[in-house]
Amino acid sequence: MNNDNIRIHPERIQLLNNKKIKMDKEYVLYWMQSSQRTKDNHALAYAIQLANQLNKPLLVYFGLTTNFPEANRRHYQFMLEGIKDVQTALRDLQIQLVVLLTDVAEGAIKMAQQAAVVVVDRGYLRIQKRWYHQVAQRIACQLVQIESDVLVPIEVTSNKQEYAAATIRKKITSQMDKFCEAVILSPVNKESLSIVLPDSQLDLSNLNELLDNLPIDQSVQPVSILKGGMIEANHQLQVFVTKKLEHYHTFRNDPGLNSLSMMSPYLHYGQISPVTLYNKVIQNRKFAESVATFIEEVIIRRELSMNFVYYNQDYDNYNGLPQWAKISLDKHRSDDRPIVYTVEQLESAKTHDCYWNAAQTELLLTGKMHGYMRMYWGKKVIEWSKTPQSAFEWLVCINNKYSLDGRDPNGFVGVAWCFGLHDRPWKERPIFGMIRYMNDKGLERKFDMSMYIDKVKSIHQLK
Repeated sequence: MNNDNIRIHPERIQLLNNKKIKMDKEYVLYWMQSSQRTKDNHALAYAIQLANQLNKPLLVYFGLTTNFPEANRRHYQFMLEGIKDVQTALRDLQIQLVVLLTDVAEGAIKMAQQAAVVVVDRGYLRIQKRWYHQVAQRIACQLVQIESDVLVPIEVTSNKQEYAAATIRKKITSQMDKFCEAVILSPVNKESLSIVLPDSQLDLSNLNELLDNLPIDQSVQPVSILKGGMIEANHQLQVFVTKKLEHYHTFRNDPGLNSLSMMSPYLHYGQISPVTLYNKVIQNRKFAESVATFIEEVIIRRELSMNFVYYNQDYDNYNGLPQWAKISLDKHRSDDRPIVYTVEQLESAKTHDCYWNAAQTELLLTGKMHGYMRMYWGKKVIEWSKTPQSAFEWLVCINNKYSLDGRDPNGFVGVAWCFGLHDRPWKERPIFGMIRYMNDKGLERKFDMSMYIDKVKSIHQLK
Protein backbone atom coordinates (compact mmCIF):
# COMPACT_ATOMS: atom_id res chain seq x y z
CA MET A 1 0.00 0.00 0.00
CA ASN A 2 1.46 3.33 -1.09
CA ASN A 3 0.91 5.83 1.74
CA ASP A 4 2.72 8.77 0.15
CA ASN A 5 -0.37 10.97 0.22
CA ILE A 6 -1.09 10.31 3.90
CA ARG A 7 -0.02 13.52 5.62
CA ILE A 8 1.51 11.98 8.71
CA HIS A 9 5.25 12.19 9.18
CA PRO A 10 6.67 8.72 8.43
CA GLU A 11 8.67 8.73 11.67
CA ARG A 12 5.36 8.65 13.57
CA ILE A 13 4.37 5.42 11.81
CA GLN A 14 5.42 1.93 12.94
CA LEU A 15 4.25 -1.45 11.68
CA LEU A 16 3.71 -3.79 14.66
CA ASN A 17 3.38 -7.02 12.68
CA ASN A 18 4.22 -8.33 9.23
CA LYS A 19 0.68 -9.20 8.22
CA LYS A 20 -1.10 -7.90 5.14
CA ILE A 21 -4.06 -5.61 4.61
CA LYS A 22 -7.17 -7.76 4.09
CA MET A 23 -9.02 -6.22 1.18
CA ASP A 24 -11.99 -8.58 1.55
CA LYS A 25 -12.89 -7.28 5.03
CA GLU A 26 -15.57 -4.77 5.93
CA TYR A 27 -13.84 -1.74 7.46
CA VAL A 28 -10.67 -0.08 8.68
CA LEU A 29 -10.47 -0.13 12.48
CA TYR A 30 -8.95 2.63 14.57
CA TRP A 31 -8.29 1.31 18.07
CA MET A 32 -8.39 4.51 20.12
CA GLN A 33 -6.68 4.17 23.47
CA SER A 34 -4.17 6.89 24.32
CA SER A 35 -5.33 9.70 22.02
CA GLN A 36 -8.90 10.27 23.17
CA ARG A 37 -9.69 13.21 20.88
CA THR A 38 -10.40 14.16 17.28
CA LYS A 39 -8.33 17.37 17.02
CA ASP A 40 -4.63 16.93 16.12
CA ASN A 41 -4.95 13.16 16.35
CA HIS A 42 -2.37 11.68 13.98
CA ALA A 43 -3.72 8.15 14.37
CA LEU A 44 -7.26 9.18 13.48
CA ALA A 45 -6.08 11.20 10.48
CA TYR A 46 -3.99 8.29 9.24
CA ALA A 47 -6.88 5.84 9.72
CA ILE A 48 -9.36 8.07 7.83
CA GLN A 49 -7.06 8.51 4.86
CA LEU A 50 -6.21 4.83 4.81
CA ALA A 51 -9.93 3.95 4.87
CA ASN A 52 -10.51 6.35 1.97
CA GLN A 53 -7.67 4.79 -0.02
CA LEU A 54 -9.16 1.35 0.53
CA ASN A 55 -12.67 2.66 -0.15
CA LYS A 56 -13.93 1.31 3.17
CA PRO A 57 -15.68 2.88 6.17
CA LEU A 58 -13.72 3.66 9.32
CA LEU A 59 -14.87 2.23 12.63
CA VAL A 60 -13.36 3.44 15.91
CA TYR A 61 -13.11 1.11 18.91
CA PHE A 62 -12.46 2.05 22.54
CA GLY A 63 -12.02 -0.73 25.08
CA LEU A 64 -13.04 0.00 28.66
CA THR A 65 -11.57 -2.34 31.25
CA THR A 66 -12.77 -2.20 34.85
CA ASN A 67 -9.49 -3.49 36.26
CA PHE A 68 -6.97 -0.98 34.93
CA PRO A 69 -4.27 -0.87 37.63
CA GLU A 70 -5.11 1.61 40.42
CA ALA A 71 -7.92 3.32 38.50
CA ASN A 72 -11.05 4.40 40.39
CA ARG A 73 -14.30 6.34 39.95
CA ARG A 74 -12.44 9.66 39.78
CA HIS A 75 -10.38 8.50 36.82
CA TYR A 76 -13.17 6.68 35.02
CA GLN A 77 -15.55 9.63 35.15
CA PHE A 78 -13.01 12.12 33.80
CA MET A 79 -12.07 9.71 31.02
CA LEU A 80 -15.64 8.83 30.05
CA GLU A 81 -16.62 12.49 29.94
CA GLY A 82 -13.95 12.75 27.28
CA ILE A 83 -15.01 9.61 25.42
CA LYS A 84 -18.55 10.99 25.27
CA ASP A 85 -17.16 14.14 23.59
CA VAL A 86 -15.27 11.98 21.11
CA GLN A 87 -18.34 9.90 20.27
CA THR A 88 -20.31 13.03 19.43
CA ALA A 89 -17.52 14.56 17.37
CA LEU A 90 -16.96 11.33 15.41
CA ARG A 91 -20.67 11.00 14.72
CA ASP A 92 -20.55 14.42 13.10
CA LEU A 93 -17.78 13.04 10.86
CA GLN A 94 -19.99 10.05 9.94
CA ILE A 95 -17.77 7.72 11.96
CA GLN A 96 -19.09 5.31 14.56
CA LEU A 97 -17.33 4.95 17.91
CA VAL A 98 -17.87 1.58 19.58
CA VAL A 99 -17.23 1.51 23.34
CA LEU A 100 -17.04 -2.02 24.75
CA LEU A 101 -16.76 -3.12 28.37
CA THR A 102 -14.12 -5.76 27.86
CA ASP A 103 -10.57 -6.87 28.28
CA VAL A 104 -9.02 -4.19 26.08
CA ALA A 105 -6.86 -6.49 23.97
CA GLU A 106 -9.58 -9.13 23.59
CA GLY A 107 -12.01 -6.45 22.44
CA ALA A 108 -9.54 -5.23 19.82
CA ILE A 109 -9.01 -8.79 18.60
CA LYS A 110 -12.76 -9.29 18.28
CA MET A 111 -13.29 -6.02 16.43
CA ALA A 112 -10.36 -6.83 14.11
CA GLN A 113 -12.09 -9.94 12.75
CA GLN A 114 -13.82 -7.81 10.10
CA ALA A 115 -11.02 -5.27 9.75
CA ALA A 116 -8.85 -4.83 6.68
CA VAL A 117 -6.22 -3.13 8.84
CA VAL A 118 -6.03 -1.89 12.42
CA VAL A 119 -4.53 1.47 13.41
CA VAL A 120 -3.64 2.18 17.06
CA ASP A 121 -2.25 5.23 18.83
CA ARG A 122 0.96 4.69 20.76
CA GLY A 123 1.18 4.07 24.49
CA TYR A 124 4.31 3.92 26.62
CA LEU A 125 3.24 2.11 29.78
CA ARG A 126 3.92 -1.56 30.39
CA ILE A 127 0.23 -2.50 30.18
CA GLN A 128 -0.23 -0.71 26.86
CA LYS A 129 2.81 -2.37 25.32
CA ARG A 130 1.47 -5.74 26.46
CA TRP A 131 -1.92 -5.08 24.87
CA TYR A 132 -0.38 -4.04 21.57
CA HIS A 133 1.96 -7.03 21.42
CA GLN A 134 -0.87 -9.43 22.21
CA VAL A 135 -3.13 -7.97 19.51
CA ALA A 136 -0.34 -7.76 16.91
CA GLN A 137 0.34 -11.48 17.31
CA ARG A 138 -3.27 -12.66 17.27
CA ILE A 139 -5.07 -10.66 14.61
CA ALA A 140 -5.04 -11.72 10.95
CA CYS A 141 -4.44 -8.27 9.48
CA GLN A 142 -1.85 -5.54 9.68
CA LEU A 143 -1.49 -3.49 12.90
CA VAL A 144 -0.05 0.02 12.46
CA GLN A 145 0.97 2.16 15.43
CA ILE A 146 0.91 5.97 15.12
CA GLU A 147 2.71 8.16 17.63
CA SER A 148 0.33 10.96 18.54
CA ASP A 149 0.90 11.94 22.18
CA VAL A 150 4.32 13.58 21.99
CA LEU A 151 5.43 16.46 19.80
CA VAL A 152 8.68 14.79 18.69
CA PRO A 153 8.60 10.97 18.36
CA ILE A 154 10.47 9.16 21.13
CA GLU A 155 13.16 7.48 19.00
CA VAL A 156 13.66 10.59 16.90
CA THR A 157 14.53 12.50 20.05
CA SER A 158 16.93 9.92 21.49
CA ASN A 159 17.92 6.26 21.30
CA LYS A 160 18.71 6.04 25.03
CA GLN A 161 17.54 7.11 28.47
CA GLU A 162 18.53 10.74 28.91
CA TYR A 163 20.22 11.92 32.08
CA ALA A 164 18.33 15.20 32.54
CA ALA A 165 16.51 18.02 30.79
CA ALA A 166 19.88 19.54 29.91
CA THR A 167 20.81 16.51 27.80
CA ILE A 168 17.49 16.21 25.95
CA ARG A 169 16.48 19.85 25.48
CA LYS A 170 18.28 20.57 22.21
CA LYS A 171 17.36 17.16 20.85
CA ILE A 172 13.70 18.17 21.14
CA THR A 173 13.87 21.88 20.31
CA SER A 174 15.86 21.20 17.14
CA GLN A 175 13.02 18.96 15.87
CA MET A 176 9.91 20.83 17.06
CA ASP A 177 9.25 22.74 13.84
CA LYS A 178 9.52 19.50 11.87
CA PHE A 179 6.74 17.79 13.85
CA CYS A 180 4.41 20.63 14.90
CA GLU A 181 2.20 20.75 11.83
CA ALA A 182 -1.50 20.71 12.72
CA VAL A 183 -3.32 17.53 11.73
CA ILE A 184 -5.97 17.87 9.03
CA LEU A 185 -8.78 15.31 8.97
CA SER A 186 -9.99 14.33 5.50
CA PRO A 187 -13.74 13.85 4.97
CA VAL A 188 -14.67 10.16 5.04
CA ASN A 189 -15.71 8.62 1.73
CA LYS A 190 -17.85 5.94 3.38
CA GLU A 191 -19.79 6.43 6.60
CA SER A 192 -19.76 3.77 9.33
CA LEU A 193 -22.84 4.87 11.31
CA SER A 194 -25.00 2.27 9.59
CA ILE A 195 -22.77 -0.67 10.49
CA VAL A 196 -24.71 -2.93 12.86
CA LEU A 197 -22.70 -4.04 15.86
CA PRO A 198 -23.39 -6.21 18.92
CA ASP A 199 -25.70 -4.86 21.63
CA SER A 200 -22.86 -5.14 24.15
CA GLN A 201 -21.53 -1.67 23.37
CA LEU A 202 -21.87 0.82 26.23
CA ASP A 203 -24.45 3.59 26.28
CA LEU A 204 -22.75 6.83 27.36
CA SER A 205 -25.91 8.93 27.52
CA ASN A 206 -26.11 8.75 31.33
CA LEU A 207 -22.59 8.60 32.72
CA ASN A 208 -23.56 8.71 36.40
CA GLU A 209 -25.84 5.72 36.00
CA LEU A 210 -23.23 3.86 33.97
CA LEU A 211 -20.49 4.56 36.53
CA ASP A 212 -22.73 3.57 39.44
CA ASN A 213 -23.15 0.15 37.88
CA LEU A 214 -19.60 -0.51 36.77
CA PRO A 215 -17.62 -2.95 38.93
CA ILE A 216 -14.88 -0.42 39.65
CA ASP A 217 -13.28 1.04 42.78
CA GLN A 218 -15.86 3.60 43.90
CA SER A 219 -13.88 4.83 46.93
CA VAL A 220 -12.44 8.00 45.36
CA GLN A 221 -15.09 10.41 44.19
CA PRO A 222 -14.87 12.53 41.02
CA VAL A 223 -13.70 16.13 41.32
CA SER A 224 -16.11 19.00 40.84
CA ILE A 225 -13.72 21.70 39.64
CA LEU A 226 -12.55 19.95 36.45
CA LYS A 227 -14.58 18.22 33.77
CA GLY A 228 -13.03 15.84 31.30
CA GLY A 229 -13.11 16.03 27.52
CA MET A 230 -11.87 17.84 24.42
CA ILE A 231 -14.28 20.73 24.78
CA GLU A 232 -13.24 21.55 28.33
CA ALA A 233 -9.56 21.00 27.51
CA ASN A 234 -9.67 23.58 24.75
CA HIS A 235 -11.64 25.96 26.99
CA GLN A 236 -9.00 25.68 29.71
CA LEU A 237 -6.29 26.28 27.11
CA GLN A 238 -8.04 29.42 25.90
CA VAL A 239 -8.33 30.70 29.48
CA PHE A 240 -4.64 30.06 30.00
CA VAL A 241 -3.54 31.83 26.81
CA THR A 242 -5.76 34.87 27.33
CA LYS A 243 -5.50 35.33 31.09
CA LYS A 244 -2.45 33.52 32.48
CA LEU A 245 0.25 33.16 29.83
CA GLU A 246 1.54 36.74 30.02
CA HIS A 247 2.82 36.27 33.57
CA TYR A 248 3.37 32.51 33.49
CA HIS A 249 7.17 32.74 33.72
CA THR A 250 6.87 34.88 36.86
CA PHE A 251 3.95 33.29 38.71
CA ARG A 252 3.92 29.59 37.73
CA ASN A 253 5.84 28.42 40.82
CA ASP A 254 3.73 30.34 43.34
CA PRO A 255 1.25 27.84 44.85
CA GLY A 256 -0.98 30.61 46.20
CA LEU A 257 -1.83 31.86 42.71
CA ASN A 258 -4.02 30.36 40.00
CA SER A 259 -1.44 30.63 37.23
CA LEU A 260 -1.13 27.11 35.83
CA SER A 261 -2.43 25.85 32.50
CA MET A 262 -4.43 22.92 33.98
CA MET A 263 -3.41 20.85 30.97
CA SER A 264 -1.88 17.80 32.69
CA PRO A 265 -5.11 15.78 33.21
CA TYR A 266 -6.17 16.43 29.61
CA LEU A 267 -2.76 15.43 28.29
CA HIS A 268 -2.87 12.29 30.44
CA TYR A 269 -6.05 11.04 28.74
CA GLY A 270 -5.05 12.32 25.32
CA GLN A 271 -7.98 14.76 25.35
CA ILE A 272 -5.67 17.45 23.99
CA SER A 273 -2.54 17.13 21.88
CA PRO A 274 0.89 18.59 22.61
CA VAL A 275 0.77 19.76 18.98
CA THR A 276 -2.34 21.81 19.79
CA LEU A 277 -0.67 23.29 22.87
CA TYR A 278 2.53 24.13 21.03
CA ASN A 279 0.80 25.82 18.11
CA LYS A 280 -1.61 27.74 20.31
CA VAL A 281 1.04 29.08 22.68
CA ILE A 282 3.92 29.68 20.25
CA GLN A 283 1.87 32.36 18.46
CA ASN A 284 2.17 34.69 21.46
CA ARG A 285 5.49 36.21 20.50
CA LYS A 286 5.15 39.26 22.76
CA PHE A 287 5.20 36.90 25.77
CA ALA A 288 8.42 35.21 24.65
CA GLU A 289 9.74 34.42 28.13
CA SER A 290 6.47 32.85 29.24
CA VAL A 291 6.18 30.90 25.98
CA ALA A 292 9.68 29.50 26.48
CA THR A 293 8.84 28.55 30.07
CA PHE A 294 5.63 26.82 28.97
CA ILE A 295 7.44 24.89 26.22
CA GLU A 296 10.02 23.79 28.79
CA GLU A 297 7.32 22.47 31.13
CA VAL A 298 4.79 20.97 28.72
CA ILE A 299 7.05 19.76 25.92
CA ILE A 300 10.65 19.33 27.16
CA ARG A 301 9.93 18.02 30.67
CA ARG A 302 6.94 15.94 29.60
CA GLU A 303 8.82 14.28 26.77
CA LEU A 304 11.78 13.70 29.09
CA SER A 305 9.29 11.72 31.20
CA MET A 306 8.20 9.75 28.15
CA ASN A 307 11.85 9.04 27.38
CA PHE A 308 12.38 7.68 30.90
CA VAL A 309 9.34 5.41 30.83
CA TYR A 310 10.20 4.14 27.35
CA TYR A 311 13.83 3.27 28.08
CA ASN A 312 13.65 2.26 31.76
CA GLN A 313 11.62 -0.84 32.56
CA ASP A 314 11.69 0.03 36.28
CA TYR A 315 9.98 3.36 35.67
CA ASP A 316 7.44 2.87 38.46
CA ASN A 317 9.66 1.49 41.21
CA TYR A 318 12.70 2.34 43.31
CA ASN A 319 15.08 0.26 41.16
CA GLY A 320 14.66 2.77 38.33
CA LEU A 321 16.47 5.54 40.23
CA PRO A 322 20.00 6.66 39.29
CA GLN A 323 22.71 4.57 40.91
CA TRP A 324 24.31 7.53 42.69
CA ALA A 325 20.98 8.37 44.34
CA LYS A 326 20.35 4.82 45.55
CA ILE A 327 23.89 4.56 46.95
CA SER A 328 23.56 7.88 48.76
CA LEU A 329 20.12 7.11 50.22
CA ASP A 330 21.27 3.65 51.29
CA LYS A 331 24.24 5.15 53.11
CA HIS A 332 21.79 7.10 55.29
CA ARG A 333 19.23 4.33 55.70
CA SER A 334 19.98 4.03 59.44
CA ASP A 335 19.88 7.76 60.17
CA ASP A 336 17.53 8.80 62.96
CA ARG A 337 14.11 9.89 61.75
CA PRO A 338 12.46 11.96 64.50
CA ILE A 339 9.03 11.73 62.87
CA VAL A 340 7.65 8.70 61.03
CA TYR A 341 4.11 8.61 59.65
CA THR A 342 2.01 5.72 58.40
CA VAL A 343 0.65 5.75 54.89
CA GLU A 344 -2.84 6.18 56.38
CA GLN A 345 -1.76 9.36 58.17
CA LEU A 346 -0.18 10.69 55.01
CA GLU A 347 -3.13 9.80 52.82
CA SER A 348 -5.57 11.62 55.14
CA ALA A 349 -3.30 14.70 55.46
CA LYS A 350 -2.71 14.24 59.19
CA THR A 351 0.85 15.41 59.70
CA HIS A 352 2.31 18.21 61.81
CA ASP A 353 3.15 20.23 58.66
CA CYS A 354 0.36 22.60 57.60
CA TYR A 355 1.88 23.17 54.14
CA TRP A 356 2.21 19.46 53.45
CA ASN A 357 -1.33 18.87 54.69
CA ALA A 358 -2.60 21.60 52.38
CA ALA A 359 -0.86 20.01 49.40
CA GLN A 360 -2.30 16.58 50.18
CA THR A 361 -5.75 18.10 50.75
CA GLU A 362 -5.53 19.84 47.38
CA LEU A 363 -4.81 16.47 45.80
CA LEU A 364 -7.68 14.78 47.63
CA LEU A 365 -10.19 17.47 46.63
CA THR A 366 -9.13 18.44 43.12
CA GLY A 367 -7.23 15.51 41.66
CA LYS A 368 -4.29 17.85 41.13
CA MET A 369 -1.48 19.34 43.19
CA HIS A 370 0.44 22.50 42.42
CA GLY A 371 3.72 21.51 40.78
CA TYR A 372 5.99 23.26 43.24
CA MET A 373 4.12 21.78 46.19
CA ARG A 374 4.36 18.34 44.61
CA MET A 375 8.14 18.56 44.94
CA TYR A 376 7.88 19.57 48.60
CA TRP A 377 5.23 16.88 49.17
CA GLY A 378 7.53 14.15 47.91
CA LYS A 379 10.64 15.36 49.70
CA LYS A 380 8.97 15.42 53.11
CA VAL A 381 7.70 11.86 52.77
CA ILE A 382 11.32 10.72 52.32
CA GLU A 383 12.07 12.41 55.65
CA TRP A 384 9.03 10.86 57.39
CA SER A 385 9.40 7.24 56.22
CA LYS A 386 11.41 4.39 57.72
CA THR A 387 13.14 3.64 54.43
CA PRO A 388 13.47 5.43 51.10
CA GLN A 389 11.90 2.40 49.39
CA SER A 390 8.73 2.66 51.48
CA ALA A 391 8.60 6.41 50.82
CA PHE A 392 8.79 5.78 47.07
CA GLU A 393 6.07 3.12 47.17
CA TRP A 394 3.74 5.32 49.24
CA LEU A 395 4.19 8.35 47.03
CA VAL A 396 3.47 6.37 43.86
CA CYS A 397 0.44 4.75 45.52
CA ILE A 398 -1.06 8.03 46.78
CA ASN A 399 -0.39 9.88 43.53
CA ASN A 400 -1.84 7.10 41.41
CA LYS A 401 -4.94 6.85 43.59
CA TYR A 402 -5.93 10.52 43.79
CA SER A 403 -4.28 12.38 40.94
CA LEU A 404 -6.11 12.68 37.63
CA ASP A 405 -2.73 12.52 35.94
CA GLY A 406 -1.37 9.68 38.06
CA ARG A 407 -0.47 6.29 36.55
CA ASP A 408 1.36 8.32 33.93
CA PRO A 409 4.96 8.97 32.80
CA ASN A 410 4.83 12.47 34.31
CA GLY A 411 3.48 11.08 37.58
CA PHE A 412 6.14 8.39 37.89
CA VAL A 413 8.92 10.83 37.01
CA GLY A 414 7.50 13.45 39.39
CA VAL A 415 7.92 11.00 42.26
CA ALA A 416 11.31 9.75 41.09
CA TRP A 417 12.62 13.32 40.75
CA CYS A 418 12.19 13.71 44.51
CA PHE A 419 14.71 10.85 44.86
CA GLY A 420 17.30 12.30 42.46
CA LEU A 421 16.08 11.36 38.98
CA HIS A 422 16.96 14.02 36.38
CA ASP A 423 18.78 15.94 39.11
CA ARG A 424 22.37 16.14 40.40
CA PRO A 425 24.02 15.38 43.74
CA TRP A 426 23.82 18.16 46.34
CA LYS A 427 25.52 18.80 49.67
CA GLU A 428 25.28 15.70 51.86
CA ARG A 429 22.92 15.76 54.85
CA PRO A 430 21.18 13.27 57.18
CA ILE A 431 18.47 10.98 55.72
CA PHE A 432 18.66 12.57 52.26
CA GLY A 433 22.32 11.98 51.59
CA MET A 434 23.09 13.94 48.44
CA ILE A 435 19.46 14.16 47.30
CA ARG A 436 18.13 17.70 46.94
CA TYR A 437 16.48 18.88 50.18
CA MET A 438 13.45 21.12 50.67
CA ASN A 439 11.91 22.53 53.85
CA ASP A 440 9.11 24.82 55.01
CA LYS A 441 11.47 27.75 55.55
CA GLY A 442 12.34 27.63 51.86
CA LEU A 443 8.65 27.83 50.96
CA GLU A 444 8.15 30.81 53.26
CA ARG A 445 11.15 32.65 51.80
CA LYS A 446 9.84 32.30 48.26
CA PHE A 447 6.06 32.63 48.64
CA ASP A 448 3.25 33.97 50.78
CA MET A 449 2.22 30.53 52.00
CA SER A 450 -0.84 31.88 53.80
CA MET A 451 -2.32 32.48 50.34
CA TYR A 452 -1.89 28.82 49.49
CA ILE A 453 -3.44 27.70 52.77
CA ASP A 454 -6.39 30.03 52.14
CA LYS A 455 -6.75 28.79 48.55
CA VAL A 456 -7.00 25.17 49.69
CA LYS A 457 -9.45 26.13 52.46
CA SER A 458 -11.68 27.84 49.90
CA ILE A 459 -11.66 24.71 47.74
CA HIS A 460 -12.66 22.68 50.78
CA GLN A 461 -15.56 25.05 51.45
CA LEU A 462 -16.75 24.65 47.86
CA LYS A 463 -16.91 20.90 48.45
